[in-house]
Amino acid sequence: MITLSIMLATIMQALDTTIANVALPHMQGSLQASQDQIMWVLTSYIVSSAIALPLTGWLCGHWGRRRVFLYSVIGFTIASALCGLAESLPQIVMARLLQGVFGAALVPLSQAVLLDINPAEKIGQAMAAWSAGIMVGPILGPLLGGWLTDNINWRWVFYINVPVGVMATLGILRYLPESRPKSEKLDIFGFVTLSLAVGLLQMFLDRGEQLDWFGSWEIRLEAAGALIAFAFFVVHTATVQGTSFLNRALLKDRNFITGSMFAFIVGMILFATMSLLPAMLEGVLDYPVVYTGLVMAPRGMGTMLTMLLVGRLVQRIDVRLIMALGFALTAFALWEMSHMTPQMDSTLIITTGFIQGMGIGFIFVPLTTAAFATLPAQLRHQGTPIFSLSRNIGSSVGISIVQAMLTEGTIRAHANISALVVPGNPGFSDLPAAMSLSTLRGLALLNAEVTRQGALVGYIDDFIVMALITAATLPLLLLVRSPKRGAAAARAGG
Repeated sequence: MITLSIMLATIMQALDTTIANVALPHMQGSLQASQDQIMWVLTSYIVSSAIALPLTGWLCGHWGRRRVFLYSVIGFTIASALCGLAESLPQIVMARLLQGVFGAALVPLSQAVLLDINPAEKIGQAMAAWSAGIMVGPILGPLLGGWLTDNINWRWVFYINVPVGVMATLGILRYLPESRPKSEKLDIFGFVTLSLAVGLLQMFLDRGEQLDWFGSWEIRLEAAGALIAFAFFVVHTATVQGTSFLNRALLKDRNFITGSMFAFIVGMILFATMSLLPAMLEGVLDYPVVYTGLVMAPRGMGTMLTMLLVGRLVQRIDVRLIMALGFALTAFALWEMSHMTPQMDSTLIITTGFIQGMGIGFIFVPLTTAAFATLPAQLRHQGTPIFSLSRNIGSSVGISIVQAMLTEGTIRAHANISALVVPGNPGFSDLPAAMSLSTLRGLALLNAEVTRQGALVGYIDDFIVMALITAATLPLLLLVRSPKRGAAAARAGG
């Protein structure tokens, strides 16, 4: 019952990372906002969550994990209702800020609880359940968000959290035991500098594409501010006497550091793909919103099926072999996605999505198991937020990179294809008569088709780059130690 209660909260928060994306056009009209303004509905949530996330460990040590978990769920549920009730852009942005603040602790806390309530031989299965929640949520978010928006109203994208939040609250009140609070002093300077660094980085990554990156003073200031704040944080953490905001004991655990690095890479690959596919399917292949969600759903099915299996395998097979299979499947799926054409049906999208979902499942469960295998129990409430923060920053970096590459690749492909638009090209014999070069309407239709073809080339280039990055990650698995050997070493050292 503890697992069910905390996983309800985890899935609720994980869904909200993507469920609102497909509803943005409907919100824009309802709230009378511009394209740039409505993006703050996403940006406000991402930035506030990133700033509040590192504070989770100190809050649990100061107030106790049960109280922090309970207040987080209640606050997130109320903020979700306020999002649905919003009648103006400032109202929904403020409500999304609250959602991010209260929702930040839910994922790391659920992971810490599952690590504590399960014996060592059940950790793999516990991490499978946890990973399924945080990975399937973002994958199924567009499907659920599209269905709710088309069939009811965009406000139900937020209202759906209310009954889930109420059930999670009742379960936590009834079943989750309280951890004993410790009198921990907050390293205010460390918290402020890390929060500034993370918040400004998220702003830089989220708004860079809209503002032409370093062509904008805002982006330059955000980049400089993030670098300066992070430099102060690093120096302060290395030199401060006594307790630092980032517990230096975490940096001594090789598996935790390596696992956090891999979490960054997985977040980058998974969420970058998730940000590309809906736009490609709807904008280039003209898929309706609901059908886009349907053809992407097998990705989540592949992840869930794999996680059910791999939770048992981690105790029997070297986690590095399982992760290697996952990275290989993910790289293969991304490479196959580079063979998409405007005339294809949805078969390739469904099969590559399912394969990539399986790959993510084979990666994330052994990754989380290995990352915390050698970490002392008293450090888990501090380690889990850092692990989640690594994944979140990876996703933001990945999305920004692929979007910038997409813009540049689309412009380049459009220019290359346009150079072939000459009367002597024999390919014009296959074009419809409506695309005649002798009429303005024909030229407009032809330019629209060239733009569509150029955009597809841009998406294909992105998929190729992500496939190569995924394949290049395989040698890094040599840095990971087997959880069994690591745990044994830790016990021997104790």
